[in-house]
Amino acid sequence: MSLLPESWSGVPEKFHQRLGYKVGRQRLMSWEGHHLLVLHEAPTPEDTSREGRFFWRNPEGVWRSSHDGDGIESVATHLNNFAQKLEQYDKSEAQASLAQEYYAIVDALTPLHRSIRHLHQVLQDARQACPEERELIALRDRTYAMERTAELLYAGTKNNLELLIAQRAEEQARSSHNMAVSAHRLNILAAFFFPISILATVFGVSYKEVLEGKVSLPLFGGVLAVGVLCGVILTTLLIRKPAPPKK
Repeated sequence: MSLLPESWSGVPEKFHQRLGYKVGRQRLMSWEGHHLLVLHEAPTPEDTSREGRFFWRNPEGVWRSSHDGDGIESVATHLNNFAQKLEQYDKSEAQASLAQEYYAIVDALTPLHRSIRHLHQVLQDARQACPEERELIALRDRTYAMERTAELLYAGTKNNLELLIAQRAEEQARSSHNMAVSAHRLNILAAFFFPISILATVFGVSYKEVLEGKVSLPLFGGVLAVGVLCGVILTTLLIRKPAPPKK
């Protein structure tokens, strides 16, 4: 079963044979003055296969289209679908602010850019095969402009995505650094009071017992002094920078 419309009478049988059951890549077929443009519909990220669009030019210069009417204008209508997609993604890129939004645009532009690039090559081949069809020059140049637009939009969106990811990484690194500094300060504070707590527990000394006269003031002062001294030593060890490695 041919992919070409049944209403196309006079199309060479060679085209039916070369098409197969799937549209395949975009390309130009030529046979005995007949030319067939095998193109793709403007793709979306959800498409798992490509929908074919066919444009046949007979030796008399009459154009037929499988979807967009007849005449060379049908090729221009086909290009309008790509231009509308590019305009839509350009507006989305201007409004994007989240990484998910930028990624969605990059994901959509990847197949679209590739399809436009191949479309430009097919129209270039058609221009060379039909030098008398001057309308193909404008169509080819328009496709090149769309290819350039898609390339710039893809690069700009990808750069914005990478910049946003880098900014988020810097913010996370800064937050992690602040948390590490706070934890280090808490460790120093705990190290300072840790010896006092241990000595007070071992000797059973507390300020309440001193006030009640159960523990002598000199003993309490001695435990406190020794604890403070040990805390200072332990804190100094923690904050001291390690010696550089020997070469």
